[in-house]
Amino acid sequence: MQVIRELRELLRLRDFRKLFAVRLVSQTGDGMFEVGLATLFFFSPENASTATGVAEAFAVLLLPFTVVGPWAGVLLDRWRRRQVLFVGNLARVAITLAIALILLSGGLGPAVYVLALVNLSINRFLLSALSASLPRVVGSRLLLTANSLTPTLGAGAAIAGAAAGFALGLILGPGRSNDATILAVAALVFAGASALASRMGRDLLGPDTRADADATRRALHALGRGLVDGASHLRQRRTPARALAVMAMHRFVYGVVFLASILVSRNLLEDPANASAGLRTFGTVLAASAVGFALAVVLTPVLSPRTGPQAWIVYCLVLAAASQLLLTATIARWAVLAGAAVLALAAQGAKIAVDTIVQRDTDDAFRGRAFALYDVLYNAAFVGAAALAALVLPDAGYSRAVFALLALAYLATAAIYRALSPQSDHVVDSTDPTDRTE
Repeated sequence: MQVIRELRELLRLRDFRKLFAVRLVSQTGDGMFEVGLATLFFFSPENASTATGVAEAFAVLLLPFTVVGPWAGVLLDRWRRRQVLFVGNLARVAITLAIALILLSGGLGPAVYVLALVNLSINRFLLSALSASLPRVVGSRLLLTANSLTPTLGAGAAIAGAAAGFALGLILGPGRSNDATILAVAALVFAGASALASRMGRDLLGPDTRADADATRRALHALGRGLVDGASHLRQRRTPARALAVMAMHRFVYGVVFLASILVSRNLLEDPANASAGLRTFGTVLAASAVGFALAVVLTPVLSPRTGPQAWIVYCLVLAAASQLLLTATIARWAVLAGAAVLALAAQGAKIAVDTIVQRDTDDAFRGRAFALYDVLYNAAFVGAAALAALVLPDAGYSRAVFALLALAYLATAAIYRALSPQSDHVVDSTDPTDRTE
């Protein structure tokens, strides 16, 4: 198959393998770190059993991510992206160990929440750097395959890290020392990601032009103007601006469904008083979503080149609508799992195509800001989804009318995007980076 040949060709690129290794190891650590937060905020017996509680927890977690985005864009277009990956992971080592020490000495408190949010914010900065760096190590011909492979396997690495953290918790048993040990292991994984980043050349990941310290400070002071310039560039290119808009809408609707799935898992499919059973059920929902993500990485490189990425986005939106229509018919356990898998396939398939359009049609000098704006829209949409969920979802998480409206939102987005998109995808000529193989 063509996709297998392209995957083999991609993995022969030495610099791609190095960047890919950083992503896999870093996101494995993310999974170990985040599994503890999910248990704390959403499935502890005393927390987040209502729609408002879940929405507030998500808003607290994601608002800092939205703030990080603009700063990331300015810096990623001026700092060596390889250094960002190296230093950022080192910073996460220190923060994670600090949280572990606080848990051992004083237990859960405000400092833990603040440090956890800082750690997660750095993670979003690193993911932006990884996305902006990808075209520097992969030629345009293989960029779609690379975008299919890296985010999906990165998410798989995060799931593996979460599973490892969960298993370690079962072995060690409950207690603060247990949590601190898991965090210490996550810190070791972050240290490994930093070490892997150091194997790459300092200038490999760009950007081609960098400013000195004074110029960087001036750029930070002119942050608003820089973001306006980046948005103007995207509007001029048209295709990346439209792709970002449709992804923000997709993320908004997906966020409502995701929050509903937490409530359904805890309060409808299981006894609300049994938080552990709710966590296990939500774990099966996440496993079904992982299947959908895996299907997206297989199907997107095969089908998207035949349809074009813009048409593929439309098909994914229609598929997402179908997943919501299923839930309007029944909220049985099998329907929740099937809907999660289909929606994950649609979400990841569309995201791969959007990533490709933004990378392909954005100048390298603006690419960091483009992905920073992407990050802002991505997380702001989820915060908006949390606010909507708090207003419209019952504590059980299920409303037939809400799921029907979500399906209509997906269909309307697909129709508008199709009407605004040209008949054939716009392709910007670009020079492939020098690909080195071993």
